[in-house]
Amino acid sequence: MSLKTVLILLGLALATIFALLCVLLTRGRSPRSCQHLPPEQEDLEDGQSLVFADLTAEEMSRVVRYLQGNLGVPLVDASRAKPSDNCIASVDLQVPAKAEVLRFLDGGGARPAREALAVLYFGNQADPNITEYVVGPLPTPAYHRDVTVHKYGGKVPYHRRPVTGKEYMDINALIQRELKKAPRFLTACCESDGTNLVFLTTAPRGFKSGDRMTWFVLFHNVAGTGYYLSPVGLEVLVDHGDLQVSRWQLHKVFYNGRYFASTGDLEQEFVAGALEVVRLKQPQADAVLGSMRPQRPPGSPGPLQFEPQGPRYSVRDNRITFQGWSIAFGMSPNTGPRLFDIRYRGERIVYELSLQEALALYGSNCPGGMSTRYLDGSFGIGRFAYELVRGLDCPYTATYVDRHYLAETDTPKTNQNSLCIFEHDSALPLRRHFSDSQSLYYGGLRKNTLVIRTISTLINYDYIWDFMFHGNGAVEVRVHATGYISSSFFHGQGTDYGNRVGPHTLGTMHLHHIHYKVDLDVDGQLNSLETQDMEYEFVKDPWSTQNTIERPYLHRERLEKEDEAAFPLNAPMPRYLSFVSPNPNKWEHPRSYRIQITSFAGKHLPTSSSMERSISWGRYQLAVTRRKEEEPTSTSIYNQNDPWTPTVTFADFINNETITNQDLVAWITVGFLHVPHAEDVPNTVTVGNGVGFFLRPYNYFNEDPSVDSSDSVYFSSEQDAGACGANPLACLSSATACAPHLPPFHFGGFLNL
Repeated sequence: MSLKTVLILLGLALATIFALLCVLLTRGRSPRSCQHLPPEQEDLEDGQSLVFADLTAEEMSRVVRYLQGNLGVPLVDASRAKPSDNCIASVDLQVPAKAEVLRFLDGGGARPAREALAVLYFGNQADPNITEYVVGPLPTPAYHRDVTVHKYGGKVPYHRRPVTGKEYMDINALIQRELKKAPRFLTACCESDGTNLVFLTTAPRGFKSGDRMTWFVLFHNVAGTGYYLSPVGLEVLVDHGDLQVSRWQLHKVFYNGRYFASTGDLEQEFVAGALEVVRLKQPQADAVLGSMRPQRPPGSPGPLQFEPQGPRYSVRDNRITFQGWSIAFGMSPNTGPRLFDIRYRGERIVYELSLQEALALYGSNCPGGMSTRYLDGSFGIGRFAYELVRGLDCPYTATYVDRHYLAETDTPKTNQNSLCIFEHDSALPLRRHFSDSQSLYYGGLRKNTLVIRTISTLINYDYIWDFMFHGNGAVEVRVHATGYISSSFFHGQGTDYGNRVGPHTLGTMHLHHIHYKVDLDVDGQLNSLETQDMEYEFVKDPWSTQNTIERPYLHRERLEKEDEAAFPLNAPMPRYLSFVSPNPNKWEHPRSYRIQITSFAGKHLPTSSSMERSISWGRYQLAVTRRKEEEPTSTSIYNQNDPWTPTVTFADFINNETITNQDLVAWITVGFLHVPHAEDVPNTVTVGNGVGFFLRPYNYFNEDPSVDSSDSVYFSSEQDAGACGANPLACLSSATACAPHLPPFHFGGFLNL
């Protein structure tokens, strides 16, 4: 062997050793951290969106101190207040009038005064009532004005007030005292002395205006799991309408299909052997129906979404910008998420997009279930939007935002990380085409969407509220329902009202109807409503006239009056329905945005019902009305406890006014009928339980605006698709060769409870 050969072999050996050393030295080393690039900034004057910003905790506190010092009446902290006391029930932002805001945003006018809306319960008066004050200017209040009569046409009767936490505590104490009158029955039926039972409220509370009588359903309580699936068959009707708590009384008792005047009567029937008792054992945590404890140890982690160069959206104060989108966001403690001044490429598309109400209406052969019609706004859709769990409720790397509220206490509270913002890769093309004829090429664009999300836990149900902004200028609004079903004790013909999901548990049928306000401003405030749908015409074929062709054609119609634009729930509706501008696009079509609803709502409450007018918004899947400052919401938190004389009646908004070239509002109802079944245990899943609507550009642009996206992909057969310069997808291997920096997991959602 020559010296040259030896040297070559030696060199190869050294190179191999060096390569192996590199592998060994890098093995186990973490990849480099991703380098974040600043997101693109949108051109909009800083601070303008703050006109819509929720109150800060300090502003709420200042409003409380001002009211305490300037109303001239004693105020008790609502967390301790009796019905016979005066208290501050809530403080929220008073959203300025639209005309004032637009003068400020678009016309260079003065910034509207920043004000709060304070709701007070006056129980310590000759005429107890609910009063609403506008307090301002913030941050240093100097005035207040009573707006109750202006808003509602008169004082709001005191019995309409939502039930406070203190009132529930006093009711609980009353029920516990009454249960002590039936000790032997409780031991036999429930292995209980009453202290391990919990009570679920129903609503509304009676059958006529002025009533405040509530059925409470009793369940076994098991720590660490939902009690909603463990009814014991016992329900009690409590009259808590008197201002003096000592005068409240238990009015009626229900057990296993029978009604009794009192728990004492129930005990007597049991002792006499005249009562059929279903003997239930106290459930154990490891075997209780509905436990969410994992049944298997954790497996390997699933896919993780992250931004290799940081978020491509920007959050500043209450404003989000993302690839041409600009949105001001907020949260009402009563009605939940609300968005304002939604712009795309600098043009306002929507002035206001807000949740209005969530109705859950039940059926059962037990009194609590059959009388339940929850109007969740009265409980607090935004107030009960708690901290989101990072990595499950939202992507781990999402941006999380705190929300402040003041309700039933003089001290503001904070729900940390209760709203999240993230860019979502849906793993679906927004558009694409593979050309296999004439020229060979591929073109496409990923469907990446900005998502604003919050989740409300309203007793047993969890509602996931999503607002999504797409690259083609479309807005998508969606709600999913999950959480626990509500249940009744299974007896008699219970399956006429649902399905049996446990030994003594009836999953009761119910409907979820959700209402939204959409104040569209399409290419300006003045819009009209146009419908389009297909019809068939029968014509002779023009080339021979011997045959007949069924030719589809487009039927267009402009709707002139509000009555024409009120579409009953579940009735056929034109497939294309658009807010149209007087101005045309390049192709001489009116610039428009189309409303497209995805819903499978249940049947609306019959109009013959004494309480139907309180939820008359549910008559319509879509109703378009002229926008009025005095019609800001479709319902009221006071409708829940007096639905027989509703404080706000949406049906009155529709009075056949003209809707041509006017500032219009679309009121949209979505929902679904839910018949609980075995697979709803332990929880209802989100799959198939999502409804919503789209706002889609329709001739608003001259072409799909997403053609300008820097995420677009195109390569032809003549190009090297693996070259980074020709195909951005080929750049991913280097651009994403990093590990995301994940913050430590933390959850503080239990701290404020």
